[in-house]
Formats: sequence, C-alpha cells, structure tokens
Amino acid sequence: MKKRNWYDFLWVWSIIYFSLGFFNILFAWLGMIDFLVPLVFAFFKGEKTFCAKYCGRSQLFTFLGTSLGLSRKKLAPKWLHSKWFRAAFLAFFMTMFANIIFQTYLVFSGAESLREVVKLFWSIKVPWGWAYTQGLFPDWVSQFSFGFYSLMLTSTLIGLVLMLFFRPRTWCTFCPMGTMTQEICKIKMKMES
Repeated sequence: MKKRNWYDFLWVWSIIYFSLGFFNILFAWLGMIDFLVPLVFAFFKGEKTFCAKYCGRSQLFTFLGTSLGLSRKKLAPKWLHSKWFRAAFLAFFMTMFANIIFQTYLVFSGAESLREVVKLFWSIKVPWGWAYTQGLFPDWVSQFSFGFYSLMLTSTLIGLVLMLFFRPRTWCTFCPMGTMTQEICKIKMKMES
C-alpha cells in the first residue's frame, strides 16, 4: 500500500470551502488561496508543486476517482489538453474573472445593487440569498463572493463530470491556474538560463 502524505487529505479543504460558502457566501473569499498560492510557487520557486501536491480540488478528484473508484479512467480526447484549448479556456476563464471584478466595481460605485445569486456554468442563476448576512460587510465584498463562488463551483462541477467519464485529474490538464503557472515557470526558466 502506498504511503499517504498529509497533502493527500487536502481534498477535505474543497469540501470545507464549498460547505462554508453554502452557509455564508463571504467564505468564498477563502478561494483566493487557490488563486494566489500557485502563483507564489511559480513566481518564487519556478515550479508547479501546488498543482501536483497541494491543490485541494485535484486531491478531491483523485480521492473520488481513484480511492472511491468513481472514475472510468479513460483517456480524455486529445483536444482537451491541446495548447489551443488550454489557451482558449484560460482566456475564457480570465474573461469571466474580469466580469466578476467589473460587477464588483459596479456595486462598489453604486451603479448597481447587490445580486444574491450564484451562476452555475456562467448562465444558470441559482438564488443564494440564505447564505448572505446583509450589512455585515459592504455590498461589494458580498458581490465578489457571489461571483467568485460561482466560478469556483462551476469549475469544480466541470472537473467532477470529467473525472466521472475520464481520468480523475482530467480537469488539471487545462485548469487555468495550471496553465498560468506553467507559463510563468517557462518564462522563469528562460530568464535564469
């Protein structure tokens, strides 16, 4: 039996994150850890260690797909991990993230009011009002929470569907954070050589 490391249990982080956000949307800000830490590893260490070992989402897919046997473990289509698809998905993902920032700005500036809704797959609106404590923080903080939670939940659902039909970590082949950190590592290697 393979020796388990502490980071093999980081799948619990994903479950905690989504559970907390279900009950209070402001916990969505904790997801910024998954955005910032991989970039720190790439910028300062020039490696993708976060993706390989410490990503709670990839550990969740591994746990469900391998340990619980929920994955068919089939090879994904080649186009899914091609350079053009990775680049296109990163551009799409960053556009969605920029939209979250823009919507947050609109609420911050008073041009729009807070929308207590989570959007699945960037289009299906799911009312999420029970998870918001009005007045505790400025509305723009909550607006970012709703948008960011939507992004994290949607990308995790995509990863779960892919895990069921293909290999457990199929999402990781085109994950936007993985694509960004890979490019940062390549640039860092070129600069150091």
